[in-house]
Amino acid sequence: MAQRRRQDLIMELIQQNGFVTTEQLVDQFKVTPQTIRRDLNELAEQKKLRRHHGGAGIDSSTVNTAYQARKIMDLEAKERIAEALVDMIPDNSSMFINIGTTTETIAKALLEKNNLQVVTNNLHVASILSAKEDFHIIIAGGEVRNRDGGIVGEATRDFINQFKMDFGIIGISGIHSDGSLLDFDYREVRVAQSIIENSGQVLLAADHSKFGRNAMVRLGSIAQADHVFTDEPPPVEIRQLLRENNVELHLV
Repeated sequence: MAQRRRQDLIMELIQQNGFVTTEQLVDQFKVTPQTIRRDLNELAEQKKLRRHHGGAGIDSSTVNTAYQARKIMDLEAKERIAEALVDMIPDNSSMFINIGTTTETIAKALLEKNNLQVVTNNLHVASILSAKEDFHIIIAGGEVRNRDGGIVGEATRDFINQFKMDFGIIGISGIHSDGSLLDFDYREVRVAQSIIENSGQVLLAADHSKFGRNAMVRLGSIAQADHVFTDEPPPVEIRQLLRENNVELHLV
């Protein structure tokens, strides 16, 4: 198959699925991983897609990538971030955990802790953490998004405002070069803002793909975090912003 034709078909698959792995493309086109990586790198240089560890996807400022695709995107980086973040969490502490596949990965890592008090608007996080009998899990009320198990709405925000927790563990869809934290759902953003306001320390977890990724709703600023956990050095302007606001950067 000609390279141009293969690249066109790769783009069709990504548009249909939101994200594809290198392994899936190797099986689909019966070529070597090196060939697929060259195709993906060329398409990324043409700004047609965004490369991720193990695959590629398409960015949109209005619609997030499908939940099942996000679960496997940059999974190794998310696991390293989760391990580092959880090291900061002492036993017998309290925390909010918001919506996202990164925070779900963090929830799995938290199972090694003891006697945690957790308020979450993420059904998947609640399900993961309920495996520990010594954890006290509170699920915020509100509307459940069937696409990803997130709970959103004004009732959710009001519920969150009833608590003051030691930590707020936050995932995010995108981070602008000016430090703006960006997401896709205004209702989700409102809840996350309340989590930040009611947390003793805000722990932001964001793999490298979130830096420079666009989304249409502004949640706040990266300067509102106390700690940022990521797997690659952020852009220079972001690192400067973190230093100016005494936000501790953790590279994992």
